[in-house]
Amino acid sequence: MKVHVNATVCSGFGACGDACPSVFELDDFGYAAVKTEDGIVPEGEEENARIAVSRCPERAISAEE
Repeated sequence: MKVHVNATVCSGFGACGDACPSVFELDDFGYAAVKTEDGIVPEGEEENARIAVSRCPERAISAEE
């Protein structure tokens, strides 16, 4: 699974980092960023990443299986 954050849409609510802190964090400007290399979700974190995608109020996160 791979995730991507559209930085131009993100408003920095931080719901993604709350749901899946191993993959998402807030950057220096307060917007969501993917922590993992190339957006690859670590094995075992896929469900948390899906929750993060679904909780984004701005729909700034996309995922591909």
